[in-house]
Amino acid sequence: MAEAAQKIELCNAADVDEGSAIKVETGDFILAVFNLNGAYYVMDDICTHGPGSLSEGFISGETIECDFHNGAFNIKTGEVVEPPCMIPQKTYKTIVEGDKVYIEV
Repeated sequence: MAEAAQKIELCNAADVDEGSAIKVETGDFILAVFNLNGAYYVMDDICTHGPGSLSEGFISGETIECDFHNGAFNIKTGEVVEPPCMIPQKTYKTIVEGDKVYIEV
């Protein structure tokens, strides 16, 4: 029998300005929380290609460019958009309830 999904509170929605991202560390997770036009997306913060922090990267539309080697990922899907990155980023189901942002794991 599958375990029920666990909901983890990350931050207040107001903590993430529209068109930006913040880093959230909780438990074993180091995450980047993005706000794109009022919709929230969450992925692992550490780039799959190196030690870059995606929450410190450059956001353009639905793309986050890593500040380390300039590789890029789709914020919504985690898919690689620009090399040298080759491995997609892990994304999380994101839920906003009231003024809080959560992920389901």
